[in-house]
Amino acid sequence: MSIDDALAWAKFTLVNSESALLDAQVLLAFVLEKETVYLMTWPERELSQAQKSAFEGLISQRVKGVPVAHLTGAREFWSLPLKVNNSTLIPRPDTELLVEAALDYCSADARILDLGTGSGAIILALASELPDAYCLGVDVNESAVQLAIENGKNLKLNNVHFQQSNWFDNINGLFDVVVSNPPYIEKNDHHLKLGDVRFEPLSALVADENGLADIRKIAQKTPEYLKKGGYLLVEHGFNQGSTVRELFTDLGYSEVITIKDYGDNDRVTMGLFNQPNSL
Repeated sequence: MSIDDALAWAKFTLVNSESALLDAQVLLAFVLEKETVYLMTWPERELSQAQKSAFEGLISQRVKGVPVAHLTGAREFWSLPLKVNNSTLIPRPDTELLVEAALDYCSADARILDLGTGSGAIILALASELPDAYCLGVDVNESAVQLAIENGKNLKLNNVHFQQSNWFDNINGLFDVVVSNPPYIEKNDHHLKLGDVRFEPLSALVADENGLADIRKIAQKTPEYLKKGGYLLVEHGFNQGSTVRELFTDLGYSEVITIKDYGDNDRVTMGLFNQPNSL
């Protein structure tokens, strides 16, 4: 079986996938230990029997819905190669909006806190852009923390630190910027039964109070850990923008705005807290 034949077979087999060809290319490149461009450069190259069997096994898992990122153990975010597993969310392109927005409010030597860091994607992206910043990522899940630490080491980023904490429980000091992509999906949301989400931890996806419980906790507690003039930025659901803006405003944040994602949906809300901190 040639590379071309393998991709054609996989594309046909993954007929129900919205990204069948891309899935096939990523998985075949993973098996061959090559970049995807190799597949287009050498389409006539024959696969060994071991490579063919491995590829067929991965495609079989993908047909069952297992995310490509879980099959390869990797996902790129902010052009950074990250390891991923089923203890965390798979980093998504829309979350890069949170990184872009945070960078606008971070000085070169900012102190930045990422709540619910998961694989570390957000804080690692910020650390890569701000080498003189102090970057801290926390997560309640010990497995997630260990994965984030591993990603930080692999990227050789010395300005980022990770620790286990249930939101602010083990946090000390004040920060210039706090960011978070917390659980924000309602328990009965039908999207939980679709696509890659089925294979991700519910604890990282679902929140009480129509998906707003954790966002509310974060917004209420963040002022205790922000320097005067500090910013809070959170990712949320497409239909939660107005509610989150109202919540921020009621809690004393100013300059509250919401940024839309690439699909023109409300996705990230930020606010300035300009009152002096008592800590």
